[in-house]
Amino acid sequence: MLRWTTLTFCLLLLGCTKDGFLEAPDARIRISADTLRFDTVFVTAGSTYRSFTLANDYDQKIRLNSVQLGGGNQSSFKLNFNGQAGSRFDNIVIEKKDSLYGWIQVNIDPSNNTLPFVVRDSILLEFNGKTQKIQLEAWGRNAHFLRQATLSQSQTWPDDKPYVILGGLTIDPNVTLTLLPGVDLYMHADAPILVKGRIQSLGQADSAQRVRIQGDRFDEPYRDLPAAWPGIFIQPGSSNNLFRYTIIRQAYQALVAEQGANAPNPVLKLEQCEIDNAYEAGLIGINSSIYAENCLFSNCGQNALLIGGGNYQFTHCTLASYANRYLDHQKPVLTLTNFNGNTANALQAQFRNCIFWGENGTVEDEVLLVKNPNAPYQVHFQNALWKMQSTVSLATTDQVINNQLPLFDSIQSSRNYYNFRLKSGSPAINSGIATGLTTDLDGRPRSVGLPDLGCYEKQ
Repeated sequence: MLRWTTLTFCLLLLGCTKDGFLEAPDARIRISADTLRFDTVFVTAGSTYRSFTLANDYDQKIRLNSVQLGGGNQSSFKLNFNGQAGSRFDNIVIEKKDSLYGWIQVNIDPSNNTLPFVVRDSILLEFNGKTQKIQLEAWGRNAHFLRQATLSQSQTWPDDKPYVILGGLTIDPNVTLTLLPGVDLYMHADAPILVKGRIQSLGQADSAQRVRIQGDRFDEPYRDLPAAWPGIFIQPGSSNNLFRYTIIRQAYQALVAEQGANAPNPVLKLEQCEIDNAYEAGLIGINSSIYAENCLFSNCGQNALLIGGGNYQFTHCTLASYANRYLDHQKPVLTLTNFNGNTANALQAQFRNCIFWGENGTVEDEVLLVKNPNAPYQVHFQNALWKMQSTVSLATTDQVINNQLPLFDSIQSSRNYYNFRLKSGSPAINSGIATGLTTDLDGRPRSVGLPDLGCYEKQ
């Protein structure tokens, strides 16, 4: 009698069956996440995958009558479960103390909506007379798609929708590409920009009106990884390239300008630009001519690498790097040479009201100067703050603050958060000279008297 009573109790409360399946109505599958979220996905471009786990923590097997997408075959989401692709799977068994794995991808159909929009669905688990759900959520965005595009005529791109570049973009000689305020360019991993003609990036001070050029991945951890795309390469013969209020992030080599040191106009001019998180270098000049004003070069393998001679003028720029989980700070923020391999050319460089700083790495001298005696070498630093342990002999200096912390507003490498504005009490405040520049990187006014060093003016 006792044996029969115990068995009955087991059947009633645990849902035991003779073939070992748990059928209790209160049994639950342990799901690795109750919601799977996808960050911005460009329509028709698909996305990366999200994975999930279904775990059976019981000492008996569980039979799932079905695992299916709520939207069925019409869903924007695609399900891969137990090694197979489809929208519905029936009679799935999870062994006792075991797990099954699934994957979800989303593809969003085009629409006329130019703003981000949300797409939702769910994965439905039917078993033991009930349903468990995994919510699915993706933000979609329409875009202009260009694949291995070559511009043979001048074009002006408005900010009606983002531009996604796949396979690369080439601007032919005598052709100008103009980017209007607010344009966003999202670059695929195989997509460099090759400038044989000219590019004019005309952002404005307002945050929403800045031009942004970055990788096209929005999912963790890729949204912050350097080397997400190759970079912008200004070819020999190109000149009068302008980037104004433009943010360039996540490239392998963000901006490269070759030759043109003696051109009547600069090959490249940067005004109120941010170049950030480039794997090898933020800015490379090879016997070129580059003018930079109110620019921030931050957290790159090398922030500025100016080699092979050239003509360079930097005014109110901040070059700063902090070792973080993506990049070790192992090279100076500024390197200047008048040679490239066996070729030496004249170098003329002037830096006014600039900051050169780095921390948490192995660099003791944040400015590296190397000279070949076979070519002229003229480098001048006027009113600067830098980190330098060595004596500077290859440049003339005037009013340089050495090895004093710049007191940036907030640096939190563990959170990948960097605010290079100046705190009160920074030695960089009121330490500059008048240069004729009236605004800073934020578009805010510079001091009429003694401006601050670096790209930001303390307000």
